[in-house]
Amino acid sequence: MSDHLRLKVVFYKTEMGNEPVREWLLSLSGEDRKTIGEDVKTVQFGWPLGMPVVRKLDKDLWEVRSRLHNRIARVLFIVDENVMVLVHGFVKKSQKTPQKDLELAKSRVAQLRG
Repeated sequence: MSDHLRLKVVFYKTEMGNEPVREWLLSLSGEDRKTIGEDVKTVQFGWPLGMPVVRKLDKDLWEVRSRLHNRIARVLFIVDENVMVLVHGFVKKSQKTPQKDLELAKSRVAQLRG
């Protein structure tokens, strides 16, 4: 991993000023937050990356893939210029990314770009 910062990381903000990904992260254990944070940092310093850390989900939508103690988490993001915008985070309960999580991330991206 290069020590050169490639992307600035920001949290998606709702019109009300909430940061859903930050709030979700704060609901997790310290150990899980640390794991996800390290994975986001890997992307931040190593972009562009592929599997197993990052996977493309849709046009301009990517996921950071984190393995937690007994489950897996995903942080969905876009890259705009040199900024990684974290738009959605969740703990996965099945192999496939749930459609509702994908749709939520896409609607947040649309709000950002709208």
